[in-house]
Parts: sequence; structure tokens; C-alpha cells
Amino acid sequence: MENLSAQVIKPATLADYQAGSIVSRVLLKQEKGNVTLFAFDKGQELSEHTVPFDALVQVLEGRAEIIIAGQSHQLVAGEMIIMPANKPHALKAPERFKMLLTMIRG
Repeated sequence: MENLSAQVIKPATLADYQAGSIVSRVLLKQEKGNVTLFAFDKGQELSEHTVPFDALVQVLEGRAEIIIAGQSHQLVAGEMIIMPANKPHALKAPERFKMLLTMIRG
């Protein structure tokens, strides 16, 4: 993993879209949490799942649908949402989008 410490970066430039895929890149990984950049191609999705930690999603480009405990949320670039620990959630890409996922463990 490339060291991005003490650099000014534009996170959306660190991962490219791939046709029919979800691309992920870990930007920071520590024992107590991590920050991961995702690039979703249109029509891609992560199926419903739960995790035992809170997570913060920040949409950087495009538009995302994030379903938390059965409730759909439409997010656009510049918006964010907290996905609470132990609540089922899923992500869908009605169009291409990039997001940062910050997961805090503990």
C-alpha cells in the first residue's frame, strides 16, 4: 500500500471506474479502523450485510442508493451518511459513483 501520509490528495483520483465492477482501494488501515475508496460502475451493488462497527460513507462523485434497515437513502456527491453497527445495509449504483468508507472499530 502506497504511503499517502502528509500529502494533499483528491481521493476520487485514486481509483478508476472499471466496466461492470466495483473497485476498492484501502487508503489507511489501522487496528482501530480503516478508510477505503470505492468506485462503483453503474448497476453494481453490494448485497445486504451487517458489520459490528459504525461506518461513515461519503459520496465523492455521482449518486448512490444506500439502504439501511430497509430504508432507502439517495446520496449525491458531497453528502454522507452513518451506517450504524449491527443494522443491515446494502449499496446500489443507479449511476457510477465513488465513495469513501470510514470504518471505526472499537
